[in-house]
Amino acid sequence: MSPGRLLGLGGIAKALRRATLVFHGGFLYGTGIPPVSAEHMMASGSQAMTQTMDLQQQVARLQALLEVSRQVHSTTREEEVLESVLRIVVRELEMAGAAFSGSELSYGDAPQKDADGNLYDVFTYPLDDREGKRMTELIVVPPEGRAITLYETDFLEGLVLQAAVALENARNHERNLQWARVQQDLDAAREIQRSLLPQEMPSLPGFSIAVRSQTCYEVGGDYADIIHLPDGGLLLAVADVAGKGLASAIMATSFRAAFRAMAVTGIPLDQLATRMNQHHWQEGEEARRRYVTAIFLRLDMERGEVEIVNAGHNPGFVIGPDGTQHQIEAAGTPLGLLPGMSYSSKVLSFGKGSRLLFYTDGLTEVFLDEEEFGQDRLMEVFSNATTSKADGILEALWDAIHGFSGDGPQGDDMTALVLCHLAGSELLPENQPDPHFEVETESDCTSVKVSA
Repeated sequence: MSPGRLLGLGGIAKALRRATLVFHGGFLYGTGIPPVSAEHMMASGSQAMTQTMDLQQQVARLQALLEVSRQVHSTTREEEVLESVLRIVVRELEMAGAAFSGSELSYGDAPQKDADGNLYDVFTYPLDDREGKRMTELIVVPPEGRAITLYETDFLEGLVLQAAVALENARNHERNLQWARVQQDLDAAREIQRSLLPQEMPSLPGFSIAVRSQTCYEVGGDYADIIHLPDGGLLLAVADVAGKGLASAIMATSFRAAFRAMAVTGIPLDQLATRMNQHHWQEGEEARRRYVTAIFLRLDMERGEVEIVNAGHNPGFVIGPDGTQHQIEAAGTPLGLLPGMSYSSKVLSFGKGSRLLFYTDGLTEVFLDEEEFGQDRLMEVFSNATTSKADGILEALWDAIHGFSGDGPQGDDMTALVLCHLAGSELLPENQPDPHFEVETESDCTSVKVSA
C-alpha cells in the first residue's frame, strides 16, 4: 500500500459511494428510493448479492479506518497529526477542502464565510479529549452540489475519534517533554543552591557549630551563611525569603551576593542590616514582594560575646551556662519591606556552656491536623537537649519535628543553625575529624547538613 493512498486512488471515496447502494432497512442509503420488489430480487438472486456487497463494503470500511488510525497515531507531533487528518479527508474521501478551527492548518479549498464571518456550506466534527473538553473542530468542505453521505459521515466520525486520541496523546507528549526540561533545570538549580550553602564549618577551637537546611521543593528561599571577617571575627546569618520555590531561591541568591559583598567590608552589624534593607528595597517591586527576614550574629571568640541583629525574623534563642534563656526579638521590619529602616544590635555574653539557635519558620509551622508544632515546643527541645554538640542538637530538633508530624508532607523550607561554646570537658580532641558535610535527597526535598 503506497504511503499516499490507503486503498488506491480515491479508494475510500469509491468504496463508500458503492456502500450507499446497499439494501438496508427497506431503502437504499444515499438515494431515498424504495428498493425493487422482494419478488423481483428473490427471482434474480439480488438479495444474496446485496448481503455479500454489504459485507465487502463493511470490510473495506473497517480496513480504511484501521489504516487511517495507523497514520494519525504514527507521530507524536500535534501539527503532523492534524495535517495527516486533513490529507485523508481531501485526498482519500475526495472532499473539496478541510481545516481545523482555531488554527491556520487547512488543505484544499478554504471554508467559506459570510459577511458576518460565519462559516457556511460546511460540516463540522468536534475533537474532544478524554474529559470531554473541546480541543478543536474538523471543518469539512464537501464537493460543490453534493451532500456528505451517511457512510462518509460515519467514516468521518470514526476518523475524528481516532484523531482526538492522537491529538491528546501528542499534547501530553509535548507537556512531558516540557516538564522534563523544567525538571532538568530545577535539578541544576538545586545543585547550584547546595553549592551556595556553607560547604564546611570553620575551625573554631572550643566551639561546635552546625547548619541544616531542607527545602520544601527542589529549591527554596532559605539561606544560611558563615563568613570570616577581616578583624578575625565570624559573621553568621540565617535568612528566609518570603514564599518558596524557584522565585524565592533566585531572590535568596541575589541576597547572598549583596550580603557577602557588604559583610567583608567589616561595617558594624547594625549598619549592615540597615544597608541590606535599603539595597533590597531598591531592587524593585518584585524584590519588595519577596522581602527577607534575617538574623545576623557576630561572634567574638576572645571575649566570649555575641552581637545579634534581628531584622523581622523569628526570635533567636540563646541559653547561658547557668540555663538563663534569652529570646532575641525583631529590631525592625523584614529587609526590603520598608525604606529607611534602621536596626539596633544586642550584645550578650556567650561563655563556655552557652548555646544558641537560629531557625526559619518552617521548623515551627509544622502541623498535626490543626495543631502547630510551634515555638514553645522548639524551645523546649532545644533547652533539654542532652548533648552539647551542635549537630546532635539539630538531629534532636528534626527528630522531634518529624515525630510530631508523623512524617507528614513538609509545608515550608526548614533551616537552622546551632552554635555551642563547649565547656572544658566537652572540647574536641586535637585530632578531631574533618568538618562533616552531608546531602540527603528525599522525594520532594533536599536536606543539607554541615557541622563541626
